[in-house]
Amino acid sequence: MISLRNVQSADLEQLMAIESEGFPREEAATIEAFAERIKLMPDTFIVAEKDGEILGYINGPIINQPYITDDLFGKINENPKRGGYQSVLGIAVSKKARNQGIAKTLVVKMEKLAEENEREGITLTCKKDLVSFYENLGFANHGLSDSKHGGVSWYNMAKSK
Repeated sequence: MISLRNVQSADLEQLMAIESEGFPREEAATIEAFAERIKLMPDTFIVAEKDGEILGYINGPIINQPYITDDLFGKINENPKRGGYQSVLGIAVSKKARNQGIAKTLVVKMEKLAEENEREGITLTCKKDLVSFYENLGFANHGLSDSKHGGVSWYNMAKSK
């Protein structure tokens, strides 16, 4: 059975392996960025695991604006207790655990956290091929993002409370 929990520093190696499976080097978070996220926002860094093995994760800081900006991929702050927008900087599932509903489960968990902590909504960016996945989860496509992260075109996806 898959369980969800908050990230721990001991998870870093497994998380980096999943990150490298899910994103090309230009888009992938660095080990330093992941270490900072683990330290500063463990409350919004959730892992899915089975029998002690991490199968996927979702993470993102609370931000003051409705869309993700590229600077967030380099530097974040601790999350405020209430308010703001829950962002998703990263979500990935290991190749061997895909198509089992893990990504959806992680998004739903992040939505619950956003609701519990009185966030304005949840926001993320995705590539064109994932727009329909997020629309099926109730997100609205707000068009092309200003983000140039990894040299790729991204779409703003948002879900208000």
